[in-house]
Amino acid sequence: MLFVLGVLNTLINAYIWVIVIWCLLSWFPNARGTRLGEIINRLVEPYMHWFDFIPPLGGISFSPVVAIFVLYLVQNGITALGHLFGV
Repeated sequence: MLFVLGVLNTLINAYIWVIVIWCLLSWFPNARGTRLGEIINRLVEPYMHWFDFIPPLGGISFSPVVAIFVLYLVQNGITALGHLFGV
């Protein structure tokens, strides 16, 4: 059980970093059109569509911040479940 929790925490951390890289790619022209950009888009876009209801403020989208916050909540919930079950 401890191994599964560790793997889930590592995967969530990695996905958070993929979202951060996805955000940074928007700063560079045509960066999302590269092969790496396409791979990252395929990984991040389905999750980010859940947060399309958040309007941008002043031309800045805060949906990635909310998406990362939700992932941190999930990660903390998984850790709390691990402590609850005595792992």
